[in-house]
Amino acid sequence: MEQRAGARSKRTPVWRAFSTSLVQIGLFAAVGFVIVSQAAALASGPVFWEISRQEDVVKGDARGITIADNGAISLARALELVFDTKEAYIWSSAVDAQGNVYLGTGHDGRIFKVEPSGAGKLIYDAPELDVTAMTTDAQGNVYAGTSPDGKIYKITAAGQESVFYDPPDKYIWSLAFDPATSTLYAGTGDKGVIYKIDTAGKAAVLADTTETNILTLAVDKNGSLLAGTDPSGLVLRIGSNGKQFAVLDSPTQEIHSIATAADGSIYALGVSQTGGAAASKTAAVGVPSTSTLSSDGTVTITSGDEDSATTPEATPTAASKSKAEGARSALFRINPDGTNDVLWRANDSMGYSISPETGGRILVGTNNRGRIYEVASDRTRSLLVQSPEDQISTLVNANGSVYATSSNLGRLYRISNQTVSEGTYTSPVRDAKFAGQWGVINWRCSGHVELQTRTGNTETPDATWSEWSAAYKNPSGDQISSPRARFIQWRATLKANAQAAASSRSGGRAASTAHGGDIAQLQSVVVAYLPKNQAPDITSLTVLPSGVALQEQPIAIDPSIASSGLDPQLFGITASIPPRRFYQKGARTLTWQASDANDDTLTYKILYRSINDKEWHLLANNLSPTWYTIDLNRIPDGTYLFKVIASDSPSNPPELALSDEQVTDAIEIDNTPPVIKVTGPSVSGQTAEIVFDATDATSRIIRGEYSVDGGPWQLVFPVDGIADSASESYRIKVRFETPGEHVIAFRVSDSSSNVGTAKVTATTH
Repeated sequence: MEQRAGARSKRTPVWRAFSTSLVQIGLFAAVGFVIVSQAAALASGPVFWEISRQEDVVKGDARGITIADNGAISLARALELVFDTKEAYIWSSAVDAQGNVYLGTGHDGRIFKVEPSGAGKLIYDAPELDVTAMTTDAQGNVYAGTSPDGKIYKITAAGQESVFYDPPDKYIWSLAFDPATSTLYAGTGDKGVIYKIDTAGKAAVLADTTETNILTLAVDKNGSLLAGTDPSGLVLRIGSNGKQFAVLDSPTQEIHSIATAADGSIYALGVSQTGGAAASKTAAVGVPSTSTLSSDGTVTITSGDEDSATTPEATPTAASKSKAEGARSALFRINPDGTNDVLWRANDSMGYSISPETGGRILVGTNNRGRIYEVASDRTRSLLVQSPEDQISTLVNANGSVYATSSNLGRLYRISNQTVSEGTYTSPVRDAKFAGQWGVINWRCSGHVELQTRTGNTETPDATWSEWSAAYKNPSGDQISSPRARFIQWRATLKANAQAAASSRSGGRAASTAHGGDIAQLQSVVVAYLPKNQAPDITSLTVLPSGVALQEQPIAIDPSIASSGLDPQLFGITASIPPRRFYQKGARTLTWQASDANDDTLTYKILYRSINDKEWHLLANNLSPTWYTIDLNRIPDGTYLFKVIASDSPSNPPELALSDEQVTDAIEIDNTPPVIKVTGPSVSGQTAEIVFDATDATSRIIRGEYSVDGGPWQLVFPVDGIADSASESYRIKVRFETPGEHVIAFRVSDSSSNVGTAKVTATTH
């Protein structure tokens, strides 16, 4: 394809590449983000696992369940299957004035018409793989854009189809019809061109942007065209003369969907493949790519050589950028005064569709287990409903109802105003770390709520797990009956009572809430368990060099805190200051590292024995620090072994306490300096020769030095050339410059830093 000036990256948008690639590797069913809760710090005594906050509750699986912003679980509005296309994907949808819903699918490129009654039929089978954009006009004509090698088709209300416009572009990502001017707008890729097309199918370029793809188009209440782009994540307002003005410069990679509200607000849904601005800005600064869509639907992305693109004039959006930085999806609201803010962000899912509701609320359809969230103007969100499919592709309003389309499988659903009569919520899996003892399960609720549990020893529930237990019916606490295992999961079943169900059928969701406490609702669940105690683990034991001693450094604590009886760590005071090192003659210091899988408090005991003995003797007990400097006055010279025992007894009853131990290599304890025997001096003229024989009962002689008449110490090697044994002989020959009496001093050091000294007087003539 011809390279163009102001080059832009040629790539398939995130939403297409993401979905298609997952199907190709057979992982599309795993798109939903699954979280296995990690166990909190396991202290002594029981652990209480509570789920009540929305951020924890949404990690579970909701079937016929809605999750409020405060985490409360209740029965959801019914999600009714209206029509099954039997296709893998629904990429686009549109509604006409009569309430008919049109669905564009892939990878067979088919268009279906679904009547208000729910009856549906195939109305066109395009030669291209995917129908990626759709819109309608007031006369009931349907316009459909296809990809790749895109064309725009027109299907009349009578069912006649024709190629309305065949642009030179590869992809038709978006279409919008302006009834005021009877103009059809088309957003394309991979050159980011926007066309305006009259009723006769005559087209002209309205805007040639520096973006790669124009993914979404909308006409606001003033008749201005809005465009969402990729890869810079811009919302552009396009004037009738083609002038581009960026009303939003988002940190996301692409603006996937735009919707307008009656008050003039603009909602824009931004997504990024890897989260944040890093990926989205890469193409804009000169790391472009090209994309191809093969006949089997596989998207391939390869590097290109184009220059970085420039961006149109933009308004400051620093606040929105900071709030949405790093998100996979973000919902932006652009206010009528031009300011903007972030209503919603998600790090674990990608939003694909939005639909404004009354009261400033907006629905967001995601790929996270096909969930639809309801976001309020105050930024609170609730999980409205979870579909049986992997992804909510589009949301449309028709016949006073909200319709949702899904992908894998491609189906059309209607969100009913009535609640379901029964729903189930399955919690995330809890890792108790070690198979222990289950306690009770209790919960806060109103209405008819029952719980069950199941357990297993694999991270993901499978055939090796236990069956669901019999229903627990006492919210104040029922003993968990599932077998002991490492992992546990609970399931709640909510049922509407007869009165509430009848009210829902007659008056809808609003009427059903009038029964207050009769409505089934679950506010929190607490599972109690006692993990099996695990023995401590001493992972290392080190003996510091002789002479290195440790001393604890005091921590200044406010006397009022000290007298309060509270843990100083509550006030940010920690005992993590390492001990001070200092020199102490002959000192031997043990240091170790130990851990406990239950995070129990550990104490340490030090024992010792001579290398020739069999009985251990207590040296220190009830130690908290992980080091100990041996008091040499308590141990005679000799070769010893030292044992460190770690115990979790402070956190467990005596009969359940466990321990671990490590033994050092043999350590020499030597407090006695070497003994020196002097032979000589033998004087001849101005020269004297002296022999110093040094011996040590325990350690090796490692260094010898001598000094003449108080001069500097000079290193001397033993006669055999190396200081490596407990007995060494040194021969020193000194020549004096002047006659008279001279003093030769000698000192030797052993491996325990003990020093022995001697001196001799030599007289020369």
